[in-house]
Amino acid sequence: MPTASKAKEIYAQEYSCPQPGRKEFCGGDVGADDFERQPPEASRRTKRHPDLNGQICDRDGNFLAGDSPPPLKATRAKDDYTPYKDDLDFHLADLIYRKIQMSAGDIDALMQIWAAKHPETDPPFADHTDLYSTIDATDLDHIPWQSFEVCYNLPVPPGDTTPWKRQNYTVYFRDARLVLRSQLANPDFKDEMDYAPKQVFAADETREYEDFMSGNWAWNQATEIARDPKTHGAVFVPFIAGSDKTTVSVATGQNDYPLYASNGLVHNNFRRAHRNAVALIGFLAIPKTDREHDGSAEFRTFRRNLFHGSLKYIFESLREGMTTPEVALSGDGHYRRVIYGLGPYIADYPEQVLLTCVVQGWCPRCTANHSNLDGVGGRRTEAHTRRLFKALDIQAMTHKSIWDDYGVISDVLPFTWTFPRADIYNLIADLLHQIIKGTFKDHLVTWVGQYVEAVHTKKRAAQIMADIDRRIAAVPPFPGLRRFPEGRNFKQWTGDDSKALMKVYLPAIEGHVPPQMLRAFSAFLDFCYLVRRNTINEATLTAINGALARYHKERVIFEESGVCPNGFSLPRQHSLPWRRSSRHNALEQMLTINDRLDKLAAARVDFTERGMLDAPAARRLPSPEAPALAPLPTATNRADYDDDDEELGATDELDFLEVKLAKTRIRHYPRSPAALGDYINIPMLPALIRRYLYGQEHADDDDLDVSTVPLDDCPDAPRKVKCFPSAIATFYAPSDQSGLHGATRERIRAEDAEQPGFRGLLAARVLLFLSFKHRATSHECAVGTWFSSVGREPCEDTGMWMVEPDLDARGRRMHDIITYYINKYADHHSHEIAF
Repeated sequence: MPTASKAKEIYAQEYSCPQPGRKEFCGGDVGADDFERQPPEASRRTKRHPDLNGQICDRDGNFLAGDSPPPLKATRAKDDYTPYKDDLDFHLADLIYRKIQMSAGDIDALMQIWAAKHPETDPPFADHTDLYSTIDATDLDHIPWQSFEVCYNLPVPPGDTTPWKRQNYTVYFRDARLVLRSQLANPDFKDEMDYAPKQVFAADETREYEDFMSGNWAWNQATEIARDPKTHGAVFVPFIAGSDKTTVSVATGQNDYPLYASNGLVHNNFRRAHRNAVALIGFLAIPKTDREHDGSAEFRTFRRNLFHGSLKYIFESLREGMTTPEVALSGDGHYRRVIYGLGPYIADYPEQVLLTCVVQGWCPRCTANHSNLDGVGGRRTEAHTRRLFKALDIQAMTHKSIWDDYGVISDVLPFTWTFPRADIYNLIADLLHQIIKGTFKDHLVTWVGQYVEAVHTKKRAAQIMADIDRRIAAVPPFPGLRRFPEGRNFKQWTGDDSKALMKVYLPAIEGHVPPQMLRAFSAFLDFCYLVRRNTINEATLTAINGALARYHKERVIFEESGVCPNGFSLPRQHSLPWRRSSRHNALEQMLTINDRLDKLAAARVDFTERGMLDAPAARRLPSPEAPALAPLPTATNRADYDDDDEELGATDELDFLEVKLAKTRIRHYPRSPAALGDYINIPMLPALIRRYLYGQEHADDDDLDVSTVPLDDCPDAPRKVKCFPSAIATFYAPSDQSGLHGATRERIRAEDAEQPGFRGLLAARVLLFLSFKHRATSHECAVGTWFSSVGREPCEDTGMWMVEPDLDARGRRMHDIITYYINKYADHHSHEIAF
């Protein structure tokens, strides 16, 4: 991130590899064998729960020996693709319906063209109706949608025409128990599930937390369940729920209220990358009325009762299995006894107070007064609230008193109160006391703007805000960083806008706000990135607490400067995006769409398990990719060469640390090294290539400095080279958006060394990628300019390293040099390695 308001063109006069012969610097592929995905299992110790340990059993629930083979499963023939004719018809249906989301009219046109092109054979599908019918015919553990209606059930006085009291509200849902059983039986998850709570210890015997079942909550729940000896040997299956009221039509204000479900056994990397690990199980009703009645206490009470009554009804099928184990099929083919339990409920702050029946503005997890949320307060629990109700009944206190003095809504009970071991106050995320993404835009960015306007004249404040926008717009291209050509001055903020801008905002305000504000931002960002790491150990927890303490210490600058004169008693907000976009579909159509997507996914799992999509004789097509990260922005004149941008982001490959050049070379660049050097203003390019080749031939000489080798001793430069605009690196980064095995793809950037953090890294700007042959050996390398750090420590205010371009051998300055920050907040992988 540049700290100057004007960026000038920078190019280097000389380029040299800092450590010739090392593949990390000079090119070459590195395979999975050269990289450890995680600490070796020999250095880790895993302790599993002694009682609820997931023993295998037969269909009747009788426990079997641990080495017993799974029972034989009745399967169809390997050439049976029912309801599809063959694998290509399935792939075509999947492509048209899931990936392209082609309209019905376009499907009809495509099939008509197909029929005209090949009149001797019928097209795969007659039209869109035939395609939809084929998908609908898939019957693989299909869980149908159901519905029920809710209405106001108290007497309505004669003459009362209140509209919401006379309306029926429809709730759509799928059986929660069947959804869990389907997830448990999915063979895709057979190696990615924990059938027992576990405690993972590093080599130094400190705890590590990675997947859901490695946490304390799952272990404690299993211990409580195990008080009943009849549950021993079973699998504790936490039911993880989440909901998010989503506006699907900006024009009409139409809202839909999706409800999601997952189970706690699936490993986190699979939960993020696999569609079936998180299931859409319901659409809750959203009662509406006219403005006259919208704010009435009676209507608000009805809405709360409708919400909690709906959840209670949807989760009712799990109740019996919460105390009595039942036999369920697992993805590995074995049967196990399972016992369910309501687990975490993922929701933003407005939904948290709705779930806990707490007054807006109060904390749903603690009893601190809403006027001083950082003050003294204990944990909210169901037992505490029940005792509160009992005590207040004895004292004959009013509904208003319990509302005003304790922040409790007493006329509605949380849906969890009738389920075993379910305390809603303990099941919601601890968002209010933490720093979450909503804080960035709603508070910190707003406070910075208010501070600038408060301490400067109107004209000067406008100049400063414009300079901040220029700095944001000048961010160099980097994987995962979004470009903001107009700075942060856009009218409507989305969740993605906030997440993208928070990565580049800190260095943009440096010099315009006091250092203490920078330190507050830095602490906030550190917290956000630390809690998002794939594996959290005790050192990470210490760092998280340290970042939180730093934030609370440094944020007082906003109070002292007059921006927040009343302190910080502000409920933070957080949003969970709804991934399936159906903005222009009615609710019934969305149910059909999701139903068909589930059937396509189920067919793929079935065909894959039977070896019909992975067999050598099968015609291979790409597997459905996880959601891609935003591609690296490129210059306009390179747009024709971005043929592999779709390959960026999450990937399911196992070949880590593989580096490949782009598929398409730049065709209009000169082919000879001398002409190319003149074309890109690096006349020494032939000499650089010759020294590079010398270094490759003497790779075993650790003391070699190729810059001192006479050119006459170096191999001749190749007659022709190919130029490429980019290279793609595949590496392990499970904390970022990654594939099933934690891998992701980005434009190549990082180097590896023994020193921790940025001290063991080198910063470089790649100008061009080259490919050529020398003595029958193909070489792939890059031309770049190196950057050196400014000082020996990161900036004490921003927490980021500063770098500047190196000078050439004669010490010549390259125009006006501007200083850049090494942005450790570009993505979670950068935050883990560039500290």
